[in-house]
Amino acid sequence: MGLTVKGIAKTTAAGRYRDDKGLYLQVTKTGAKSWVLRYEREGKERMMGLGPLHAFTLEEARERARLARQKLADGIDPLADRERERSERELAKSRVITFKDAAEGYFEMHKGRWKNEKHAAQFLSTLEAYAYPTIAKLSVADIDTAHIIEILDPIWATKNETASRVRGRIENVLAWSTIRGHRTGDNPARWQGHLSTAMVNGKRQVRNHPALPYGELGTFVSALRQREGIAARALEFAILTAARTGEIIGATWSEVDLDEAVWTVPAGRMKARKEHRVPLTARAVEILRNMPREGDIIFVGAKKDTAISNMSMAAVLKRMGVEPQRATVHGFRSTFRDWAAEQTAYPSDVVEMALAHTIKNKVEAAYRRGDLFDKRQRLMEEWANFCATASGTGSNVTPIREAL
Repeated sequence: MGLTVKGIAKTTAAGRYRDDKGLYLQVTKTGAKSWVLRYEREGKERMMGLGPLHAFTLEEARERARLARQKLADGIDPLADRERERSERELAKSRVITFKDAAEGYFEMHKGRWKNEKHAAQFLSTLEAYAYPTIAKLSVADIDTAHIIEILDPIWATKNETASRVRGRIENVLAWSTIRGHRTGDNPARWQGHLSTAMVNGKRQVRNHPALPYGELGTFVSALRQREGIAARALEFAILTAARTGEIIGATWSEVDLDEAVWTVPAGRMKARKEHRVPLTARAVEILRNMPREGDIIFVGAKKDTAISNMSMAAVLKRMGVEPQRATVHGFRSTFRDWAAEQTAYPSDVVEMALAHTIKNKVEAAYRRGDLFDKRQRLMEEWANFCATASGTGSNVTPIREAL
């Protein structure tokens, strides 16, 4: 007849109690109850644990046993297969390493090559000063050319020799990581690659990002709001705040005050290395309130405790049929700038501060004490109203995750 739920509850004596087709309830001397599957493989008896009783009901245990027997029918030893999967997970976990850990590992292995203690100290100190703020906590497997450019941009023209050394040290760390199996593919810090075309004669080669004309923004936002998923909401949030991609994907709940409608991006995550307060419109706050809470990261990626990748929002554009030649994620900052210049009377410095641009005039910068927050708040509200009015849509936040 097999086991019953009532019979299992009454069973307290140590031993194994047969259900059907090799499934047993196992009771230990201490009274702990668990499920095991007995089967034979190559003439040898094997016992496979299927989990404790408190975690799996009788019906669930029978289903787990059925799946194991299905593998046996296919010529697969279920116990050996489970061990293999466990080993693969542990191996994959062991290969995940942050850039900071990789840099320290590389340094420990190669520190004997530096005859001068000062030069040895400079290896880590320059990475701490220029690379760590951007990529210290990133897995070396996720670092790409965009991250390297973000690191080098602020110092390439003014501290070119230092920038070159930082680039070379990052290249060495990533090469070491590749050899040790922590990452695959091309080295994004290698000079003879994308970097050589992006950095020219000690200065960054300036290339405008394709931007959607603000006259077409309404239609686009209307279509965007109909799309589900975290990446789509991140893109809309980026448009509403006129923020950079790196600022969006690195956003955390600890940076946001929803009651005050303010997002404070710390200096370490800003291109200008200066704290930036972003006024949040009602729509931006609504997007955040409808986001799933999974740790401190706001725009959570496919993997637990990781943010969406820097290509996730670009992928949304691609799925919407917007080619990179027509518009990019960064290009929406230009869309905002064009709209503000041609459709509003706000002074240029208010708009530039909304974009978190630095004041190039050193004298003006020295006298600039405030951040024009109240004026920027009004500007961003008008921008949000323009997006909503032009798109003909109201609130339509969809708090559902999709595969990114």
